[in-house]
Amino acid sequence: MTLRQPPLAEVYEDATLTDFGGWEMPVEFDSIRAEHTAVREAAGKFDVSHMGQVTVTGPEALELTQRLTTNDVADLDPGDAQYAGITDGDGVLIDDTVVYRLPSTADDDYLFIPNAGHDGEMTERWVSHRDEWGLTATVTNRTEEYAMVALQGPDAEALLAGETALDLDSLGRFEVAHEAVAGADSLVARTGYTGEDGFEILCPAADAATVWTALDCQSCGLGARDTLRLEMGFLLSGEEFHPRDEPRTPYEADIGWTVALDTEFVGRDALATQTRGGVDEKLVGLELIDRGVPRHGYEVTDAEGEPLGHVTSGTMSPTLGAPIALAYLPTDYTDPDTSVRVVIRGEPKDARTRATPFIDR
Repeated sequence: MTLRQPPLAEVYEDATLTDFGGWEMPVEFDSIRAEHTAVREAAGKFDVSHMGQVTVTGPEALELTQRLTTNDVADLDPGDAQYAGITDGDGVLIDDTVVYRLPSTADDDYLFIPNAGHDGEMTERWVSHRDEWGLTATVTNRTEEYAMVALQGPDAEALLAGETALDLDSLGRFEVAHEAVAGADSLVARTGYTGEDGFEILCPAADAATVWTALDCQSCGLGARDTLRLEMGFLLSGEEFHPRDEPRTPYEADIGWTVALDTEFVGRDALATQTRGGVDEKLVGLELIDRGVPRHGYEVTDAEGEPLGHVTSGTMSPTLGAPIALAYLPTDYTDPDTSVRVVIRGEPKDARTRATPFIDR
């Protein structure tokens, strides 16, 4: 299968590349540790053009998006954004997303960001439900038209301020504005996937290299993006949830705060039932006490070796210098500092549960 090429492929000459969600993307430019440290201590830039970009416009764009995401889209003013789940009729996560109500428009125009490789599937989902429900809305997959660059870290605002006239002090967390960046007409959002202050910049694909080059900081790949998000306990589609391989509801995945049960959306009734009965398992952080690195699929047991659950994601935390992971465990084992074991290559390793995020940002 031919991999999709992001608009910034030309800047990847010295990067290690991999297939991610059907896109050829950089894993690292220098080293994961160097890139991770740059974001935590200064600033780093990521090409995140592999994330989908889908616009929903028209008289009933609000109703359509409200009925297909778990959060309260009606609560968004122009220039606001929110994190949400996308669930099936059983309340199982099929994707997670950020929904933006676009600024500078009198209409209810929205942009939502599916995960890598999901743009076609999510566009079709919006179109098919629009037609089924008889709603008037235009759904457009814009993924091939735009580039998306994430600038993250404590120095991100100062760096971006030199390339835009936008008043960044007035742009709050989960807010978005129209403004040129390095001369390119852009959407600038104060959002990210690292736990640091930062921005995600959406610009025309033809301007991607100009914007990227203007942001003079460490280039970062998917490796550092993964260690950064894991330190914050953020979900990764395909790891912490998957409709077939890891079917989980928002409550099991510990993002129940994104569920607005007073709205009507696909999966709402199933989730309302789950809130009454509670969940049997929940996503929790783990920190290994023994040496070893927990990885996806590793078994988690109690002290006697009885199976409890499994790791979904794990790494050696560059910030903590300790092995950390996310895992689904019975709710009786999710209180912080509960002793468990992670089986690594047949050897049980002592670990303890941890609240997430693992670090305080």
